[in-house]
Amino acid sequence: MADIVEPKRARGGRTQRREARSGSQAIHRPYIVRGIPTYDILSDESLTRIEATADRILAEIGIELRDDIPTMELYRKAGAEVTAQSDRVWRVKFPPGMLREILKTAPPVFTQHARNPAANVLIGGKNVVFAPSYGSPFVMDLDKGRRYGTIEDFRNFVKLSQASPWLHHSGGTVCEPTDVPVNKRHLDMVYAHLRYSDRGFLGSITAPERAADSIEMARVVFGAEFVDQNCVIMGNFNTTSPLVIDGVTASGIRTYAAANQGSIHLPFLLGGAVAPLTIAGMVAQGLAESMASCAIAQLTRPGAPTILASFFSSMSLRTGSPTFGTPEPAIGSLAMGQLARRLNMPLRCAGNFATSKLPDGQAMQQSMMSMMSAIQGGANYVLHSAGFLDGLLSMSYEKHVLDTDMCGALHAYMDGMAVDDDALAFEALAELGPGQHLFSTQHTLRHYETAYWDSEINDDRPFETWSEQGGLDSAQRANQRWKKTLAEFEAPPMDVATDDALKDFMARKKAAMPDMWY
Repeated sequence: MADIVEPKRARGGRTQRREARSGSQAIHRPYIVRGIPTYDILSDESLTRIEATADRILAEIGIELRDDIPTMELYRKAGAEVTAQSDRVWRVKFPPGMLREILKTAPPVFTQHARNPAANVLIGGKNVVFAPSYGSPFVMDLDKGRRYGTIEDFRNFVKLSQASPWLHHSGGTVCEPTDVPVNKRHLDMVYAHLRYSDRGFLGSITAPERAADSIEMARVVFGAEFVDQNCVIMGNFNTTSPLVIDGVTASGIRTYAAANQGSIHLPFLLGGAVAPLTIAGMVAQGLAESMASCAIAQLTRPGAPTILASFFSSMSLRTGSPTFGTPEPAIGSLAMGQLARRLNMPLRCAGNFATSKLPDGQAMQQSMMSMMSAIQGGANYVLHSAGFLDGLLSMSYEKHVLDTDMCGALHAYMDGMAVDDDALAFEALAELGPGQHLFSTQHTLRHYETAYWDSEINDDRPFETWSEQGGLDSAQRANQRWKKTLAEFEAPPMDVATDDALKDFMARKKAAMPDMWY
């Protein structure tokens, strides 16, 4: 049988599509509307038992609140039992059902507005938003290896995310820019998101004044009146597990909520260390902590955009090392999806997690295990969708490219399957009849450019062709891709007066305080 030769126009069409997707302004779609159902693994009875255990944790053990009198007063006035443990430390216990009642004011779906209105995202319901990884002190690539992140690396990752049609959000602290003073780097990070991306982003949460600066920079771009009525920035807040909310976190939540901006409420649970090693126990604890944290936002400003969240991880019980991308926490994410839907709240969970030290097979196997739990579980906002490596200690240039390619595949996966007359394709078989290739049929020619997702990284050519053209593995191809993307990147336009106002705000803030490096 002779080989089927692909028509030149098909190759040209694929090339053009790839070039269009790799453009700096590429938006494939602003977010995904899932076309497949969630995977519900637990019965109503099991979910009720987890909720009852979370209520028992909150009522009998409680949450320790540290160093934030206004939050303590909010809890007390809402009906919680507050007991002083020591100076500015309180044990807060919540009657069963109290937090669920408070959280009824949290919107089930909300819009985060972007600088480019075409990039606005809907968070909640059937909507899914992918954002890059967050929080790594190190960066790595195949050329320079592992090193501390810089503001140049930070800007590079913002640009790579902006250039990808498969991400929907610019993220937050995509890496830690360690060459900028600790008390000033939030200004440079927020500016990078605003200047080199026109998508939604996360602001600073490391101190209440830095949260306020982030929101003020958003007001410069969007206008104070618009920001008061619309979500344009969010903060990602971690509880201090087990069962502690510190003053920096609590005051940061209040700062975002008071400005009507979004907040994500995330316990970072390591099974066997700061949470039970059983998944049901971990989920119950995570639900309790996230609800207590979410309540601060709703008590501050009812109706403020608020996202329930979970970050489940296991550890090697032989060594004590954290492990990511393992099956048990993935199951926990599926359960958390069901619990979030019962609360009628948006959910953040899982992502492309990996403990591998290189963008290799282990990295992608672990990532797929974790990411699929977010997809199947019904996550609405998926942080850590691109670049996560080395147990979150490193942000990888190559893995960012590999992960965004996987995100492209997940767009197609979540679209589901059409079952109409055209999709059933009777005419494709009927046109030439039995024993004939379908390549030249009208149905095939009509759909060949759009029928399948087309990877930008995979090499599906014959072995001989691949070998003759260098024999590059996927990490090497990703290395070429990110360099090409940065070389061709064009920042989305920004009004000169707005840019000048942002720079002036930053200069005044930096001049008003000495550098702090710790």
